[in-house]
Amino acid sequence: MMCDNKVLKTLGTLRGVFGAEMDRVEGMIVVNHTDEVTREQIASTLDGLGWKEIPQEQNDVEHDEPSIWGCAL
Repeated sequence: MMCDNKVLKTLGTLRGVFGAEMDRVEGMIVVNHTDEVTREQIASTLDGLGWKEIPQEQNDVEHDEPSIWGCAL
């Protein structure tokens, strides 16, 4: 698992990702993206780097909210 800038650089290569923030203290990444990239595509990329999506209640997620992934540090 990588908890460093390589993760952010890899996310930056995905078309449709326009922002990502890594919180090393909480072990989370918040990804802001357009419809050009799906959550599944982001999840697959991050899964390969050791990050898993943090499950959210479907009713709680609005379409313009970012996707959130976690990393066990």
